[in-house]
Amino acid sequence: MAHVFAGPGYRSVLSRQEYQAHFETVDHANRNIFRSFRGDQHGKVPHDIFKLRYDVYCIECAFLPQAEQAGGMELDEYETRAVHIAAYSMDEKLIGTVRLVQPDAEQPYPFERHCAVFDHFDHPPRELACEISRLVVRKEHRRRRADSLDGVPGLPPLVPAAERRHGERRRDSPMLLFGMYREMFRHSRNVGIRYWYAAMERALAQSLQRMGFGFQPIGPPADYYGAVVPYVLDLHMLEAKLAADNPKLSAWLHERPQALLPRLAWQRNPARKHPRTVRPRS
Repeated sequence: MAHVFAGPGYRSVLSRQEYQAHFETVDHANRNIFRSFRGDQHGKVPHDIFKLRYDVYCIECAFLPQAEQAGGMELDEYETRAVHIAAYSMDEKLIGTVRLVQPDAEQPYPFERHCAVFDHFDHPPRELACEISRLVVRKEHRRRRADSLDGVPGLPPLVPAAERRHGERRRDSPMLLFGMYREMFRHSRNVGIRYWYAAMERALAQSLQRMGFGFQPIGPPADYYGAVVPYVLDLHMLEAKLAADNPKLSAWLHERPQALLPRLAWQRNPARKHPRTVRPRS
């Protein structure tokens, strides 16, 4: 099954198939493979996922003590309550991974072990919420100065094309991260998840907010593998905002051609002027 999406300066072909009882998406345009694995299927989650986490969390960043992780793999009590999403290069090298955690009823979410929440925060139903956790990208694939989001419609390049060094291959970390976010979004919609928790640095949250991912802070800063703030994102609000404000990105996230999206009144009638945005006075 293939899906083709086109837009100004953008073209991507995705193919989907079952992969050893799991799900596989191949992004042929950006040469990435995404696979999702259910942690409750014993022995089915590839060990290289936990090895990459060990390399980043224990060795590179020293967030976790190496002695507490057996066999050079980083694991915790949430593995069987998670869906693991892995990104591979076309030569089958693991280059990034993230998990969505839905704990047992008696378990706290991972962020709750380190972060407090505001007294006025009203927790969404647990069956509708999960936490984005253990997001890592292999060091050589992380963002550099020449990174671009050219492959994501509706988002500007991080660096103008003219500033890229001659002959330098565009690194894939922005597309890699957005690809993993799209896989998390697809899984969440399929299983009825509406809310994402995430503990992240303010700068990352602000960048995501500028791109339409309106994560809202739900607690004060805390030390959770570095200085982070707990956030929540309502996926229903995300869908509505992107459909209204950024239909190209919405189409990309939903994996459908932009032409199939509902059109705004001024788009249906070109004679009408585009509604002006009133800027607040400073």
